[in-house]
Amino acid sequence: MKISAIITLKKDVLDPQGKVIHQTLDGMGFKDINEVRQGKYFEVDVKENDPSKAKKIVEDMCKKLLANLVIEDYQIIETQ
Repeated sequence: MKISAIITLKKDVLDPQGKVIHQTLDGMGFKDINEVRQGKYFEVDVKENDPSKAKKIVEDMCKKLLANLVIEDYQIIETQ
């Protein structure tokens, strides 16, 4: 079963990479952007058929390795 995890910086954490992307887009003529925040996307194919168990496995991965919980939030999405 494929489960996705989206990792993003918490709202109060400065995002220097997002700022650089924003400035670059502005320089390319994309003037109507208020803010850009970058993150990470993981798609994990888990050897588990039960959706709730598969999500739990990926959530544990996020807590232990994929996300730095001090500065990042994560969201788990079942992708099929």
